[in-house]
Amino acid sequence: MRPAPHYLLAPVGSTGDMHPFMSLAKALQRMGRPVTLMGPVFHRALVGRAGIPFIGLGRDEDYQRVIGNPALWHPRKGFKVLFGDFRAPLLDACRALMAFQPDAPRVVIGHPFALPAIAMARELGWQARVVGAYLAPSNLRTVHDPLQLGELRMPRWVPGNARRALWRLLDRTLVDPHGATEVNAARAALGLAPLRQSLLPHMQDVPEVSVTLFPDWFGPPQPDWPRPLLMGDFQLFDADQDAPLPDTLARFLDAGPPPLVVTPGTANAHAAALFALAAQAVQRLGRRAVFLTRHREQLPAALPPSILWEAYVPLGRLLPRAAALVHHGGIGTTAEALRAGVPQLVTPFAWDQFDNAARVKALGAGRWIPAARLGPRKLEAALRALAAPAVRAHCRQVAARFDSATGPEPLCRAIEALLGVAPG
Repeated sequence: MRPAPHYLLAPVGSTGDMHPFMSLAKALQRMGRPVTLMGPVFHRALVGRAGIPFIGLGRDEDYQRVIGNPALWHPRKGFKVLFGDFRAPLLDACRALMAFQPDAPRVVIGHPFALPAIAMARELGWQARVVGAYLAPSNLRTVHDPLQLGELRMPRWVPGNARRALWRLLDRTLVDPHGATEVNAARAALGLAPLRQSLLPHMQDVPEVSVTLFPDWFGPPQPDWPRPLLMGDFQLFDADQDAPLPDTLARFLDAGPPPLVVTPGTANAHAAALFALAAQAVQRLGRRAVFLTRHREQLPAALPPSILWEAYVPLGRLLPRAAALVHHGGIGTTAEALRAGVPQLVTPFAWDQFDNAARVKALGAGRWIPAARLGPRKLEAALRALAAPAVRAHCRQVAARFDSATGPEPLCRAIEALLGVAPG
């Protein structure tokens, strides 16, 4: 009789990056599978509250140093910040993988940035089946439309050869000088040969199976995405989802009309300009607002009674009572707003945020303005536009799509079927 595999889930990044993997972990636990989650030690308490066994990587101060660098949120400079000292966490992750030796077949489900370490461990003899999990459509490279590269929307008339050449240019000038250099340094330290290709194509080639943690109505599969490919749903999860709203917030919500909610995400400590503009707009428009950030120093020193600051509130609890959401475009925040049927103004800073923002607009669920181009008049005009009946109607239509979401268990069972590892 085939034993149940032991799953090792390997997310990388902020709280929003952790939550989808935690959703999968809880589903696998409900299915009776042994599960361990491996990620930044900074998230130990978060994962512990969910009752998921945890292997912590790195040091809190290293995580804080990376997210504390304002260049992380720059569309081009962010690659250098993220990959500037990538070899140390790669080697740390590889050592943790090699030490993970449960008495069961192993399946590892990894974030794209975890895949280089997984590849190194496998080349050193570590045995595991590998699944790549992609949180947002732009995590998967394509030359097909829609193709959003930062602020640039690729015109439909640009031929495929030119698009492939552009990707090669981006590899050569933006990604590989930082990312591939660090990966090859880590590989050399382990006696492994350097990569034979650029870093991003390498990461996409590592998994045996690829899965999307977003639905096909948000990001339809492209012909050049890796195969085999399983399309999932948004994995919406929060370890604190059942906690009561803070008393101050509950009273604020009850005291007036639905507020705007403004957040740059859990990890961004450099959005003071966004909050300053939002505070001005709220007062000029006579609105109320809730500002969400764990970094109070980003906010104006004094807030009027119409604006309430909260460090963190589960969006699944707050957004159904909001008038609109102003946010950075992280995939978790985007998905929560789509589920709540609340209009969105997306102000992307970097990474996948531009592509997510463009998809929100294409769904008719909101607008987007790059954070670097946000000004008081643009912000006020966009907030007024979000109140249009057509926008709200589109938001309700999108929210209705979540009624047919299947949850994480069917995706987990499909992974097992494709890998041939289901117990029995």
